[in-house]
Amino acid sequence: MPALKTYDVFISHAWKYNNRYYSLINLLKEYSYFNFRNYSVPEHDPIDFESTNELYNQIDEQIRQSGVVLIIAGKYIKYRKWIKEEIKIAKKYNKPIIAIRPWGADILPSEVEKIADSIVNWQASSIVDAIRLYYSN
Repeated sequence: MPALKTYDVFISHAWKYNNRYYSLINLLKEYSYFNFRNYSVPEHDPIDFESTNELYNQIDEQIRQSGVVLIIAGKYIKYRKWIKEEIKIAKKYNKPIIAIRPWGADILPSEVEKIADSIVNWQASSIVDAIRLYYSN
């Protein structure tokens, strides 16, 4: 049996809503015949930085190395600045953007809806299918 492809994934998320981030990680880990490398910046493994510019540069590098950007697309009004920055970086590197609609979310931020290559519901098969379809590496 040939080796499975490993997908390099960056997940844009707000630390305040870590439960959704970790739920998504578990969903992907438990999905059969799917391997991924996580280039995200979770709260338990933060980036050390001295300035906002340094933080931006490090996130830029994480996204550059990924093949797809997932955005947990809830209404995180307080965190839109960084989501917008991550979107700009993804676009700079022509990384496909997959927006994931969390359970119970009816409305997505308009900036995410406009730029997403795909919008999927919170289901492992939908998310993995979109990653496989849009992956750029």
